[in-house]
Amino acid sequence: MSSPLTKLDRPAHIAPMPKPPKIRSVCVYCGSGEGSDPSFAIAARSFGRLLAEANVRLVYGGGGLGLMGALANSVTAHGGHVTGIIPGFLKDRERPPASNEETLVVADMHERKRMMFERADAFVALPGGIGTLEELVEQLTWAQLGRHKKPILLLNQNGFWNPLLNLIAHMRLYAFIRPDIEVRYMVAERIEDVLPMLQAAVERAGKASPQAQEVVGERF
Repeated sequence: MSSPLTKLDRPAHIAPMPKPPKIRSVCVYCGSGEGSDPSFAIAARSFGRLLAEANVRLVYGGGGLGLMGALANSVTAHGGHVTGIIPGFLKDRERPPASNEETLVVADMHERKRMMFERADAFVALPGGIGTLEELVEQLTWAQLGRHKKPILLLNQNGFWNPLLNLIAHMRLYAFIRPDIEVRYMVAERIEDVLPMLQAAVERAGKASPQAQEVVGERF
């Protein structure tokens, strides 16, 4: 008859591996106009479909016009979830879609940006104007200063963001961006690469030390 297992003989309890963090929401910055290149609206609608299919909530500026409207309406049309956040003074001008699952009307631009930040796991910039640029640069600045580690990605549709990327390289050349204060972002050339890149970045950030965060200017 075999002897009972001692404590040393018993297999140790193995804790299950934690699941990698999953992107649940993406804040998208983009234009309230469609721009002159038809591919911009096509990309916005395609990204809306991909967000819906991945069950990732869209958080955006709440408008129903231009790329903003194309994106939000596409998410809704494909069964996805949309949170629009818009200042009261812009409601009549930018006409939030009635189909949005959630539209939050806030007091001003500062509250809008704060709520968009709080509700997002990652940030994506599609083509847009001064407002889009300002929102994107603010997130880049906050990340540079260590205020958050959420991934930031530029969709470089037809090279739209090349001038900004060249300007960042110019700033780096003249040492206004240094290794100890790098600007960390990703660049996707294809819309279908955006969500996989964001998800991979979130998973890497969950595993890595603060010194091993996102590759500077990563391109796929």
